[in-house]
Formats: sequence, structure tokens, C-alpha cells
Amino acid sequence: MGDTAAAAPTLGLTRPNAVDPPQVTFAAKDVEFSGWNGDILAVAVTEKDLQSGAPDPKFENAVLKRLDGQLGGLLSTAAAEEDFTGKPGQSVVLRVQGQAFKRVALIGSVAHNAGCLQGLGESVASVAKAAKATSAAIVLASPCVIQGEFKLHAAATIASGTVLGLHEDTRYKSEWKKVHLKQVDLIGLGSGPEVDQKLKHANHVSSGVILGRDLVNSPANVLTPGQYSSQQYPCSSLTISAALAEEASKIASTYSDVLTATILDAEKCRELKMGAYLAVAAASANPPHFIHLCYKPTGGSVKRKLAIVGKGLTFDSGGYNIKAVPVARIELMKWDMGGSAAVFGAAKALGQIKPPGVEVHFIAAACENMISGTGMRPGDIVTASNGKTVEVDNTDAEGRLTLADALVYACNQGVDKIIDLATLTGAMRVALGPSIAGIFTPSDELAEEFVGASEVSGEKFWRLPMEESYWEDMKSGIADMLNTGPMQPKGGAITAALFLKQFVDEKVQWMHIDIAGTVWSHKKRGATGFGVATLVEWVLKNSSS
Repeated sequence: MGDTAAAAPTLGLTRPNAVDPPQVTFAAKDVEFSGWNGDILAVAVTEKDLQSGAPDPKFENAVLKRLDGQLGGLLSTAAAEEDFTGKPGQSVVLRVQGQAFKRVALIGSVAHNAGCLQGLGESVASVAKAAKATSAAIVLASPCVIQGEFKLHAAATIASGTVLGLHEDTRYKSEWKKVHLKQVDLIGLGSGPEVDQKLKHANHVSSGVILGRDLVNSPANVLTPGQYSSQQYPCSSLTISAALAEEASKIASTYSDVLTATILDAEKCRELKMGAYLAVAAASANPPHFIHLCYKPTGGSVKRKLAIVGKGLTFDSGGYNIKAVPVARIELMKWDMGGSAAVFGAAKALGQIKPPGVEVHFIAAACENMISGTGMRPGDIVTASNGKTVEVDNTDAEGRLTLADALVYACNQGVDKIIDLATLTGAMRVALGPSIAGIFTPSDELAEEFVGASEVSGEKFWRLPMEESYWEDMKSGIADMLNTGPMQPKGGAITAALFLKQFVDEKVQWMHIDIAGTVWSHKKRGATGFGVATLVEWVLKNSSS
């Protein structure tokens, strides 16, 4: 088994390319946009900014009217010819002569919430990439719609969207295009140290989101649960190239002033009686690694202790209940560690931000759910680390088994609050689709706190009920509980949350987040990094409260 595990990282001879993430400098400026000097001047336009029903294409909005006059009417003519109405996703780009800027772009936008502002940044990134621009400026056609303190947040959200829009995972392609954009100026959203700090914060969060995306995108033959040496894998110095435990250790070593790493092997997990977790891992040639990063602020007292737990199945075959039907998408089951990817993405961002007054434990029980003669069988009974027994009636309901021991471990760290994230149920994808994650918690206070964080991040969540009567169907005749129950697939996301609740101390505030629908964009054919931004904001709320 040892030789097989050592060879796993080079399965298929696949090694990722050394591709650096986008490095963009942002500056907030109060300058006259019409004289800005650079490659592309991007103007965010809403439908309200454009005159409707007029017999000619002339602009009424003051910013657009002034810019159009400066360009001799070219901008309004082009907008009319291309039927530009200011809807999100629309854009008009013109190359101009005799101006300080080389191109001007109208970008359709809705500048009223975080999600739309991030989309604006992504659109600007797309236009800049197409033009191979090295510099860009972003100005709102109606800056008055963003007032007061929200200007700070708007600037940061647009910046974050720009970085994420530039990011493209090309580590596994033989050819890729270079990112040229290096400098972005934000005009009309304020200036000074406070907004500069907010833009820096946006870059930190974006780097965590990109890490989360790249971890999920990495194939299971590269991103295994464990660790290996540089001799086995010469590319291990790359940012995202190694096994999950190795990547977590890199985060801790990079931000060693605030982060430490503890990696438990199978023997140590046996000592801690993690029978549920080890049963899932038993069939794989790649051994399990239980990962624990701990953030402690430099100086000052700790007011609150938090834990963030992520499901870490680097590949899920379904076990003996193999994912045989097309809807199960076995070919995409590398994404089953999306919860742990969000956890470690948040750890990276917080390692840079360094919030005071809060201790955070980042936990993932990493393993693979495979098939072999040593594997967990339907009908087996496993014993979790809190002594509770589980009859396994479906080996494809394995994530909750790994999370069970991870939640017990988190409670044993003496934390006040726990949030777990998992690509846990197909039922969640059916219920809320690809854009909204489901949250389950017995705590109204924690739900309100987390939803407040999501309003800052722009990510979407919906609280679902924890219907206790459903638990009756999860009881086993020969063990304490089943891992799925006869109701499946009806109410599957709810019964999964009720299962996890059995492994959380009643004194600890706890929330479960099912990100099965949001972890992956089928449209973009890649990971989303969902959850990272909201987790960071949640920790910051606990830091400041």
C-alpha cells in the first residue's frame, strides 16, 4: 500500500504548470475621469442611466453626456448601433484617438448590491483581457447611487470582482494566455488611507477565493488527502500542486506568525477513536490525513473561539453504493472537498488580514471514498469518536461520517461556535439550484450573524428548517442511528443536518452549510470558491463584536 500511495501524485504523469495568480494593484482616486491616462476607461452604466424612448441616441446622464461630447458623439452612436441598454453582461468597447486613454468601454451594471458590484469588476476584467490592457480605470455613470460608508465596500467589491474575473485556472493546460492587467484605478469612490486599506483587504480575500477554486479544480490524481516529499513530486514548491494536507501546511508556514498546523495520520486518528472517519477512508490506497490549522492573533486576549470545519473528500466514488447514474456526476467528484477548500481559502485570507481578539480552528478530515476488499460495506456499523454508533445503509452518504468525527474534534477544542461546510447532498442542488447554499442551525443568533456576513460578501444563503420529527426515520434497529434513512431522497438535506447535530456539543452554537449546488459553475466549467468570502466576514464580525 505504501508504494501505491507514494506513486499516486504522479498518476498519469500529470504535473501542474507554475502559473502565478493575478497580481493587480488598486488605487482609489478623486480625479477628473475625462483626463485619465491609461489603456481602458470603463464606465459602469445602469438601465436608468440611459435615456429611453428618445428619437435620437444622445445621452442624458451627465457623466455619459460629457464623455460623449469629448468623443464627438461616437459613444452614443456606438451604444445605439449595438443596442446597449445598460443591462448586466452588456458592453460596448471603442478604440479612440487623441485622448489620454486608448479605449473607452460602457459596462452594463446594477450598482446596488455586493453581487452586482462584483459582477461589474468581472466584466471589466473580461474587457481588459480582450484588449490586453495593462491599466484600467473604473468610474460609475451615476456615482450618487453609492453613498457614505458603502463607497468603501463598493470599491472593495469591485476590486475583488476584477481579480476573480482575471483568474483562469490554466495549471493543467499546455498553453495559456498571459494576464496583462496590472493597475486599476477606481474613480469617484473616495480616496485616502481607509479606502486603500479596504482595497488591500479585497486582495487578501480574493487570494483566498482563488486558492479555494484551485483546490477544487485540482484533479484527484494530483490532489490526494495526504502529504509527500519533494523527491516524490518535484513540483511541490508550486502554490497549488500538492496533496491537501501539504497545501494546508504551506498556508501555516507562510503565515507562521498567526497560524500553526497539526496533521494527524491514521494511527493518531485511531487513538482518538475516529471510527466513522476511518471507515470511509479504509478502501483507498491513499491514507487519510486529519488536518487542523489554528489561528491565534499576535498579542492581545482572545475574546471568542471559533471552528470552521470542511468536508474533505478528495474523491468520492460512492463506495459500494457507487455513483452509477448520470445525475450523480462521478466524473466531477473531485469537488467533494469543496468544503475544506473554502475552509483553507478562508485561513489563507485571515492569515493575511490578521484580525485581533479571535481564535479560529480550521479543520478537515481528508480522505477518499473508494472501493476495495478493505472498504466499508452497506450494513456495517461504525463507532464515532463520541461513542455513538452508526449503521451504514448507504456508503455514498460518507461525508457526514467524516464530518461526525471532525465536529467532535472541533468541540473538544473548547470553541464557542462552529460552522461546517460540505458538498453533502444532491437534495440541496435540487432544492436551491446553483447559486444559493442552504444553512441549517438551531441558533437564531448565529443565523442572523452569518446572514449579516453574507450581505457584505454578496454570496447567497437560505436558512432551511431542522424538522426534528424527521429524525425518527434516521433511527436504526441495531445501532444508534442510520446514516441516511428510508426517507431518501425526500428531505435529504434536512436529515443530513439532523445527523450532524448528533455530534455537536449542545453548549456550542453550530451551523451546517450545504454547498453542493454552489461549489461548481457548470457554465464556466470550474470551481467557484464559494463560501470563502462569507467565512472571512463572519470571523471579522466575531473579531470586532
